[in-house]
Amino acid sequence: MLIAFIVAHLTATGRTESRIAGNLVAGAVAEAADDGAIFATIFNQLEPNPNQRWPLNGPPRELTIGNSRVMVKLEDEAGRVNPSGASPALLEALLRATGSDPQSAGRLAVAISEWAGSSPSPRPQDQVLADYRAAGLDYGPPGEPFETLDELGRVLGMTPAVLAAIRPHLTLFGPPAPNPANADPVVAAAVAQAAQATQAPLAANQPQLDLFTVRITATATGLGNGRVTKTAIVRVGAMLPSGYTVLAWGSRSFD
Repeated sequence: MLIAFIVAHLTATGRTESRIAGNLVAGAVAEAADDGAIFATIFNQLEPNPNQRWPLNGPPRELTIGNSRVMVKLEDEAGRVNPSGASPALLEALLRATGSDPQSAGRLAVAISEWAGSSPSPRPQDQVLADYRAAGLDYGPPGEPFETLDELGRVLGMTPAVLAAIRPHLTLFGPPAPNPANADPVVAAAVAQAAQATQAPLAANQPQLDLFTVRITATATGLGNGRVTKTAIVRVGAMLPSGYTVLAWGSRSFD
């Protein structure tokens, strides 16, 4: 009986390790397929004839990379709100559009602008620091653009729930004023609300035909229907040294 127990235990352990190894291999293959699909998308966006490029904000495209099926989505990064340069009016409108009450949205929008050093009417630094000290925080705004979106979590008044609500509509690589033509409904509504509040349209940067920034999301389906998603943000333009510059790469999730 002891020998039978040992054999059964070793067999079960071997099967478990085999499944783990198989999952690791499948995940690695899917990740490689995502990388290949992202590069294929970049090369497509380098096509000199704009009519031959896959359109931004269009339906997802299906690519076959090796034995993997990859769905690729392209989004214009200029359609998102950049918290480092957006006006307080736009930030407040975005916060309200995602569920914040008007009073909290107004305070938080000012705090975000103060953190990024983009406030149109900055307060003295000692007053700003006093607010952070009163909240029990031992730091204050650096007065510089955000390095990551996670950094928004350190802004006075920001909560995890509020950050989770606005995060899908943010970018660190877009212009100060988003392009409403390529924005999602939430950002488009925020742009319209901000324009109404300020009694003036928010001037969106005129896009350069030969320079644009695209968010590429690739989702590969591998063995066992496991899925791996990767995101890259790439600036494409003929004036760039190799035709493109990778701004961010490697954000991934497994399903």
